[in-house]
Amino acid sequence: MQSSAIGRNYADALLTLATRENARDTYGAYINGLAETLERDETFKRFLAAPQVSGAKKNEVLGKALADKAPAMFVRFVQKVVTNGRQMALGEIAQEYNNLRDAQEGRVHARVTVSRAMSDADRDALAASLSKAMGKTVVPHLSVNSAILGGVIVRVGDTVMDGSVRRRLGDLKARMLG
Repeated sequence: MQSSAIGRNYADALLTLATRENARDTYGAYINGLAETLERDETFKRFLAAPQVSGAKKNEVLGKALADKAPAMFVRFVQKVVTNGRQMALGEIAQEYNNLRDAQEGRVHARVTVSRAMSDADRDALAASLSKAMGKTVVPHLSVNSAILGGVIVRVGDTVMDGSVRRRLGDLKARMLG
């Protein structure tokens, strides 16, 4: 079984638990926090990856660390992941959890390139316009690239909508020369 399928299966189980407990935001925050800690904290990463530390010991430490912070069902989920030897997939589980949740809630993420920084009002207007055009709630992730001269370039999955001035000038040049 591929790694992404494993992450998706665990994420699906976690989303089911979170939905049952009416705690999707809470569970999302905890799984994202664990994934971020695994990515950034080298000591934590080595602890979870160490074959000489038993799964039971890892579960004991995680149980104590999360006991007063996370819901008991979430802690048991993480312990089950460790028991099954999939603790290094926590980052992937978090990513898949977020993807599944976005899909269920009708939300898509768009990478938006603009020529200059946008105000909050402009960002909200852009998000509303994109949401209307796509029929889903669009969460824009902005980056600034002055080389596009003006306009926007929107990427949602494999779809690219290029409304940049640079592209328009290129099209105009091609029509004039052709």
